[in-house]
Amino acid sequence: MSFVEIKNVSKAYGVVPHRLSVLKDINLSIREGEFVAVIGFSGSGKTTLISLLAGLLKPDAGEISIDGKKVEGPGPDRGVVFQNYSLLPWLTVYQNVKLAVDQVFPTMNEKSRSDLVYRFIKIVNLLPAEKKRPAELSGGMRQRVAVARALAMNPRILLLDEPLGALDALTRGTIQQEISRIWMEDKKTVVLITNDVDEGMILADRIILLNLGPGATLGEEFLIPFTRLRDPKELNYNPEYKRIRNNIISCLYEMRQKHLKKTVTEEISLPDLEPQYS
Repeated sequence: MSFVEIKNVSKAYGVVPHRLSVLKDINLSIREGEFVAVIGFSGSGKTTLISLLAGLLKPDAGEISIDGKKVEGPGPDRGVVFQNYSLLPWLTVYQNVKLAVDQVFPTMNEKSRSDLVYRFIKIVNLLPAEKKRPAELSGGMRQRVAVARALAMNPRILLLDEPLGALDALTRGTIQQEISRIWMEDKKTVVLITNDVDEGMILADRIILLNLGPGATLGEEFLIPFTRLRDPKELNYNPEYKRIRNNIISCLYEMRQKHLKKTVTEEISLPDLEPQYS
C-alpha cells in the first residue's frame, strides 16, 4: 500500500486570463521508507511540487494524501529542508534545532527535549559547533543544521528541496553521504528535489523525471538498484550505473529538445525609423 499518494494534482499561478499552469495531472505513489528523487530542469515546477507535499500550497485540482489522510496544510509529520537553510541568525546551532523541537513536542520534559536536540546535532557531526551562530558556520555546516532540525521533529516524511544546490562539490559530496547514512539509520520516507542526476543516483531508490512546463507532468521512472552506502568512485566503474545514468541524461536531453520545438517564437515588428540629423 502506498504511503504518499498524489492523484491528478494540478497547480497554476496568476489570475484569469493570464493564469500559468505549472503542474498538470501529477500522479505519484510512494511507499513508506522509500527514497524518491524528482529530477527536472530549473523552472519545471519542482519547488511547487515539494511545496504542495509540504502543505505550503494547495492544489487547484486533485488530492494529496499521506497514510490515507488528505493534506490540508503544513504539519509536523513533514520535515522540510530548503536550499537557503532558513536558520534564525541570532540563534545558535543548538537553539535553532531546539526551537523546532519545542514547537513539535511541547509536553515533553526539558531534559528529554534537550537530549533529542543533542542526538541529531551529533548525527550531523556538529557537536563542536553547537554554540555557534549561522554566520560563524560554513554553508555545508548550515545545511547540516537544517537537516538536524528537520530530523529532530521526527517527521514521517523528509522533503528536501535542492538542499545542496548552493554548496561546493566537496561539501556537497560529504553531505550526500551523511544524508544517505541518516536515511539508513531512520528509514524515513524521503522526497528529494534536484537537478543533479548523479546526486539522485547516489541517494535515491527511484528517480522520476519532471517534464518541462508549462503544465509539467511526471515522465519516466528509473529504479536505482545499488546498495548503500554508494561510493561515487566505485559507481563510476560500474557498467549498470553508467547505463542508467546515460538513459536518464538521454531522456532529459530529448525532453529539452521537444520543449524547444514547441516553443513559439513571436516575430516582433520594429518601426521603420530613420535618425534625425541636426
